[in-house]
Amino acid sequence: MTKTLSDFSANRLDGTPQSLSDYAGQVVLVVNVASQCGFTPQYEGVEALYRAHKDAGLVVLGFPCNQFGEQEPGSNSEIARFCAINFGVSFPLFERVDVNGDAEHPFFGWLKASAPGLLGSQAIKWNFTKFLIGRDGRVIERYASTTEPADIAPDIEKLL
Repeated sequence: MTKTLSDFSANRLDGTPQSLSDYAGQVVLVVNVASQCGFTPQYEGVEALYRAHKDAGLVVLGFPCNQFGEQEPGSNSEIARFCAINFGVSFPLFERVDVNGDAEHPFFGWLKASAPGLLGSQAIKWNFTKFLIGRDGRVIERYASTTEPADIAPDIEKLL
């Protein structure tokens, strides 16, 4: 049977286990984030998307990652503080994960297999890669780090 969002879980930034089935029936935007990246200002756009559409059924899930240039070296509390102070992040954040390699989080293995990147590559190339998941829990689209959050809004709106 094909897996969906509901088949996975991850730990919230405070260490609390979270079943991703809690987001079943919603449109979900997953982003691998980092605090010291050239794309870090995208936090602002991602938060704006979340605030604009959360009441209609959008949830954003942020997964810090330190695999690209060690741009997310902080502790969970440092990450939470940075996101709150600098960008007013109110969407759910999870513990730092690996998105590639032997220690990759199984959720990211599924995301990458469901929506390969350029030329069929599954590897995530950098921070702020984004995955859009429909209300049925299946991956709809993968977006590159360079894709501005506002450019994803029309795709989100079609699903809401």
